[in-house]
Amino acid sequence: MIIDLFLYSFRNLKNRRLRTWLTMIGIVIGIASVIALVGLGGGLKAAITGQFTGVSADILTIQAGGVAFSGPPGSGVVNPLKKDYVDDIEKISYVDFAAGRLIEAVKMDYNNIQDIAVTATIPGGKVRTEFEKIFDLKLEQGRLLKDEDTSKVLLGHNFLKKDNGFDKEIVAGSKIELNGKGYEVVGILKAKGSFMFDSVIFFNDQPLRDIVNNKDNVDLIVARVKNINDIDKAKEAIEKYLRNKRDVKEGEEDFRVQSAQSTIDTINGVLGGVQAFVIIIAAISMIVGAIGIINTMFTAVLERRKEIGIMKSIGAKNEDIFLLFLIESGLLGFVGGLIGVIIGWLLAILGTNALSAALGLEASPDISFAFALFALLASFFIGAASGVIPAMQAASMKPVDALRG
Repeated sequence: MIIDLFLYSFRNLKNRRLRTWLTMIGIVIGIASVIALVGLGGGLKAAITGQFTGVSADILTIQAGGVAFSGPPGSGVVNPLKKDYVDDIEKISYVDFAAGRLIEAVKMDYNNIQDIAVTATIPGGKVRTEFEKIFDLKLEQGRLLKDEDTSKVLLGHNFLKKDNGFDKEIVAGSKIELNGKGYEVVGILKAKGSFMFDSVIFFNDQPLRDIVNNKDNVDLIVARVKNINDIDKAKEAIEKYLRNKRDVKEGEEDFRVQSAQSTIDTINGVLGGVQAFVIIIAAISMIVGAIGIINTMFTAVLERRKEIGIMKSIGAKNEDIFLLFLIESGLLGFVGGLIGVIIGWLLAILGTNALSAALGLEASPDISFAFALFALLASFFIGAASGVIPAMQAASMKPVDALRG
C-alpha cells in the first residue's frame, strides 16, 4: 500500500513538472549551500592544518606586522625584525633556542624556463641538528645542507615532479640558477604535504642574504620553549622584550608571536564564522522552500477535490488521503534535497579546486556519506512537515462536498 502511494505521488509530481521544479528551488538552494559550504570548509581546514605538519607544539614563531599584500611571510612589512633579536630571545629563561630565518622570493632558471620560487634559510651551527629534528626533515635523494655549503641548495619534494613548472624534474646533482647565480642541488626532501616544505628551496643563511642583498633583517624567528607548559609565559616574555626593543605600547604591537596551534585555531575560527553565516542564509532558503511546498500542496488539494471525492467514495480512508498528500510533499522535499546534494557536491569540488590553485594548497572536499544522507532525510522531513496541514485538509473533506467541487 505504501509503495503504491509513493508511486502515485511520484506520478502526480511528474505530471506537474513546472510547478514541481519551482516549488523545489528553495530546498535545492538551501541543501546545496549547506553541502557546498561544509565540504569546502572541511577541505580547506584539512589543507590549512596540513601546512603545519611537522611543526611541534613547543615552537613559537615571531613575525613583524605590517602591510604585505603578496609575497612570502615577512615581506613588505614596515618595520622588519632584526638579526640581533635572535640572540636576545634565546637568552629568555623559558626559551631553549631561537633561530632567525630569511624567506624570500627569487627568480629561478632551469631547463630554459624562468619562474618565481620561494626560498628559506635553515639555521646553521648547533641549531641546525635541532631544527632538522623538530621539523623532521627526511631525504628522498642526496643529503642535507652543511654549514660550509655556500653554492648548494636543498629542495622540497615538489621540484622532483615533472609538473613542477619547469617541464623537467629536478634531482640531486642538478644545476639551477637563482637570481642569475648557479647552485647545485645537494638533496631533495621527502614529501611532507605542506607548502612550507614541499615547494621551498632551502639555503644556508649567508648565501641567501648575498643574492637578495639583505644584511640585517630576518623575516621569521623560530623559538623553542624548554617546557611546553610554559609556552604562554614564553610568549608573554618575548612580547615584552619586543615591545621594549621596538618602542611600542601594549595593544599597539607591530609584530606577532604565535604557536602553530593558535594560528590553526584563528584560521578555523574565521572559516567557522563564514560557515555559520552561510548556513543561516541556507536555513532561510529552506524556510522559503517549505513555504513554497505548503502553498503548492494547498493548491493541489483545491485542484484535486474531485479526485479526493472519488477515492473516498470507492473506499479510501481519511488516513489514506492524509498519507498520500504527506508522501507527496515529502517527495518534493526529498527530490529537492537530492538535487541540492549533487549540486552542492559539485560546487564544493569546483570551489576547493579553485581555492587550492589560488592558494597553492592540496585540498579536497570533506563531505561524509553520513552527512549527505542526513541532509537528504532532513529535506524529506521538512517537505513532509510542510505538507501536514494541507494533508489534514484533504483528509477531512467529505466525499459529497469533494465530488461537488
